[in-house]
Amino acid sequence: MNIDSIKNGIVIDHIEAGKGMEIYTLLHLDLLDCSVAIIKNVNSQKMGKKDIIKIDSQIDLDMDILGYVSPDATVDIIKDGKLCEKKKMTLPEKLTNVIFCKNPRCITTTEQELPNIFNLTDKKNRVYRCVYCESKGE
Repeated sequence: MNIDSIKNGIVIDHIEAGKGMEIYTLLHLDLLDCSVAIIKNVNSQKMGKKDIIKIDSQIDLDMDILGYVSPDATVDIIKDGKLCEKKKMTLPEKLTNVIFCKNPRCITTTEQELPNIFNLTDKKNRVYRCVYCESKGE
C-alpha cells in the first residue's frame, strides 16, 4: 500500500486501533475539500496496532475530541514536507457537546439548547459525569 507523504497538513498518529473512523466522524472530516487518508490496523512496536489519519490541509482540530477518543494520539503539523510541531493528547478535564447525557430526567433532555457538559471524574477509568445530573457519560 502506498500513501503519499504530505507537503502541508496534519497527521494524527498513535490512534487506538479501531478508533480512526470514530475520530473521522466526530471531527467531520468528511466535509473537508482535501485528501484525507485513514489507515487502519498499522503495525506498531509501541502499541501493537494503531490507526493513522492524514489530512492534506491545515485545519483546526478539536483537541478535546481527540483526547477523549484516543488520549495517547499525537498530532503532527507538517509544513513544506517537514514536521514543524508535534502535539500529544491527554484526556480533557471537560467535554462540551462531544458526548450527550442519556438520563431522561436530565435538564438537557427538556432544555435542548443547553450545552452537554461533562467533567472528568475518574481519569484511570475515563469516567465523565454530566454537570447537571451527575449521570455517567457514554
